[in-house]
Amino acid sequence: MRAQSAMELRLLLRNGENLLVTLGIPVGLLVFFSVVDVLPVRGRPVDFLVPGVLTLALMGAGMVSLAIATGFERFYLVLKRLGATPLRRTELVAAKIAAVLTVQAVQVTIVVAVAWLLGWRPTLSPSGVLLAGCALLLATAAFCGVGLALAGRLRAVATLALVNALFVVLLLISGVVFPLAALPATLARLAALLPPAALTEVLRAAFAGTALGVDALVVLALWGAAAPLIAALVFRWE
Repeated sequence: MRAQSAMELRLLLRNGENLLVTLGIPVGLLVFFSVVDVLPVRGRPVDFLVPGVLTLALMGAGMVSLAIATGFERFYLVLKRLGATPLRRTELVAAKIAAVLTVQAVQVTIVVAVAWLLGWRPTLSPSGVLLAGCALLLATAAFCGVGLALAGRLRAVATLALVNALFVVLLLISGVVFPLAALPATLARLAALLPPAALTEVLRAAFAGTALGVDALVVLALWGAAAPLIAALVFRWE
């Protein structure tokens, strides 16, 4: 499993498209909108952007990159061939998740470092750190579950198109770059039920040291439990 985890990590990092989605776009958005004052938010743009950019980065690694890589491995019968090795299916999934978690650790480090250089200074308490950590893990479970569910059921090309479309849509409607209050009321309520918006809300509260309602945490917990379960039920290995 350690060997497979290392291979999965190398495959993720050697792909330029993966690096663009997981690091290039999030960091680019953070720098651009922090420097160019165009966002309809109060205070410094960087303070508003950091939670959403972290959400975007985790979604890129946990949903987009994982789904595309797994979908094409399934299409080219790589998963079927791996099934003939001593590597068990649970170990293969664990190796993929371990690679995603490693990439996400790098993402968080880079985003936080860039944000710090741009003047971001969060108000973090021990409870805020714990809250942010739990939210990141729940969101990772949700994103990975959605990615594996799509990759294990759809054709590889359909998975590629769908996850990229979802990435763009969620970028626009989940409060990642634009506040939910700027959206139509119905769309804002719908977006609040999705894991990117919930994660962004939890991170904003944790970084600002403000009180947080339970709604966002409940949404993350439900998605974090349901998405992996759905992936396990619908995934087809060939």
